[in-house]
Amino acid sequence: MLKHFKGDLFGGITAGIVALPLALAFGVSSGLGPSAGLYGAIFISFFAALFGGTNTQISGPTAPMTAVSMVVIAGIVAVNDGDVQKALPAILTIFLLAGVMQIGLGLIGLGKYIKYIPYPVVSGFMTAIGVIILVTQILPAVGYYPKEDKEYVKQYMAAAEEEILENILKEEAGEGILVLEDFEETINRAGKITQADMEKEAQSLAAKDASGVLGTIKVLPRALSNINWLELALAIATIIIIYGFKRITTAIPSTLIALILVSGAAYGFGLKYIPIEEIPTGLPIPNLGIFTKFSIASISPHIFTALTLALLGAIDSLLTSVVADNMTQTKHKPNKELVGQGIGNSIAAFFGGIPGAGATIRTVVNINSGGKTRLSGMIAGVLLLIILLALGPVASQIPAAVLAGILVTVGIGVMDYKGLKAIPYLPKDISIGLLKLSSEVIIMLTVMVLSSIWNLVYAVGIGLVFASLMFMKKMGDLTAKRSDVIPLNKEKAWADEKDFPKNLAEEVFIKHLKGPLFFGSTSEFQQLAEQIPNTASAVIIRMGRMEYMDQSGLYAMEDVLQDLKNKDMDVLLVDILDQPRYMMERIDIVPDLIPEEHIFGDFKSCMAWVMVNVEDKYP
Repeated sequence: MLKHFKGDLFGGITAGIVALPLALAFGVSSGLGPSAGLYGAIFISFFAALFGGTNTQISGPTAPMTAVSMVVIAGIVAVNDGDVQKALPAILTIFLLAGVMQIGLGLIGLGKYIKYIPYPVVSGFMTAIGVIILVTQILPAVGYYPKEDKEYVKQYMAAAEEEILENILKEEAGEGILVLEDFEETINRAGKITQADMEKEAQSLAAKDASGVLGTIKVLPRALSNINWLELALAIATIIIIYGFKRITTAIPSTLIALILVSGAAYGFGLKYIPIEEIPTGLPIPNLGIFTKFSIASISPHIFTALTLALLGAIDSLLTSVVADNMTQTKHKPNKELVGQGIGNSIAAFFGGIPGAGATIRTVVNINSGGKTRLSGMIAGVLLLIILLALGPVASQIPAAVLAGILVTVGIGVMDYKGLKAIPYLPKDISIGLLKLSSEVIIMLTVMVLSSIWNLVYAVGIGLVFASLMFMKKMGDLTAKRSDVIPLNKEKAWADEKDFPKNLAEEVFIKHLKGPLFFGSTSEFQQLAEQIPNTASAVIIRMGRMEYMDQSGLYAMEDVLQDLKNKDMDVLLVDILDQPRYMMERIDIVPDLIPEEHIFGDFKSCMAWVMVNVEDKYP
């Protein structure tokens, strides 16, 4: 490891510098403040590198992980009367749980299966992340904060009063006070509500109602009529420098240059801008509230979200690992990487950081700057810790609009343009009347729209279910086509059936089964009993080319055989393979419905039985 120290040092320092503005921006965007983003970057970068399975990976807060974290944070803060500090233990517990789940995914060896998540789901999700970031950064970019708009907050005063009174009633119920019997206590507590309490609650409700994509769109007219032109100018200047500086050189991160130049100009000229939240000085302190204030009730509604964070972090990290492998001609260890990411996220949560994953851009920068081993990722984390300790007060003077501008470029960059460009060319495999659509486009757009305007977690779940159903249908259709379960009148005689007695053509019918009999091909097979005329006294089912039967096929077979037996027809099975026979014996089709003497190893012995036992009734 030490022989690559120089490359790792330069790679880690460069990656850490690139990570700094993004960590601050993601922290602000999450709702926990810039320090949470910085803490996440420090601990995830260091410990994911130390314990992970990709030597050159640089980890930290990413756009997808931050977007999902926003959902968790907003939901728990809303339940806790808009008080972030009150909600913090529950929030960090969810993040810790996500990290533990990632460790579990790695330990049970699921790392290699993450790649099977359908591309349309990932594409729709990534594009939705871009949309969410872009839309939600409009308000800070124009310097509009709903909870500071007194006219807007005033609309929520009545709702705030109801919310406070409802909380009083909940407190009394929790203390065993019967409200109907003790109005005095309720009146006494209500009398202690001040105007400041009302305004604080109204601000919380206003901020909640203006959050997310739909909330931003709702207040956008007010924001545009109350633009803070200085904030907008700072945001635009940041965006221009980020894109413009890349044309000059990519050796120095343009994001960092934009952060330093615009923030320095705003501070140096004494402009009255809105700064980010103050970043605490000193070493990060563990948040023991995760354990002392632990409550199942507070986290149980968010268990699925924690799992989503774990899976999303796994996908994000392993995709970056593949990029690193291609650049370095190495091979990462997926399960070990998940364990490392889980450890990093767990420790970051313990210290108040937001969750993260392997970051593609930072990893590429590390490799291009000489990073060779896991030491580079650890150095990046240490550098960010040094910056926190030495430059925390300076970083606290960064304008909020600058970070909004940075996030706008992140939102633009994270969208899956490859998937969007492919939409017109994807095969249209679904017909709705005369309209033909592509199932992959539907899945992509469904995930994108639902993620943007409703719920990221549920949208991904719906996308996965939809994609799985569509996959099963396609595979069912393809296999059914190959299974050749065709109507009786389309059967073609096999070579050994050429000598079948013509005088028994009305008494004996032959059915060929080719390919698996499963849920996708049962509907055609179930029509078999109806296809055979009443003149028949025997039906031969040739099964030598049917290698597999699932439970749906098994019960379809049972129904058909029962119908044929009810019509007093002898059913003769020829050359049953091991798996179908095993299935039929499990539910006693053999020997209850089909006795052993009606099962033949080849068509010749079956014909011998027919010649002896089937009478020519229609000469």
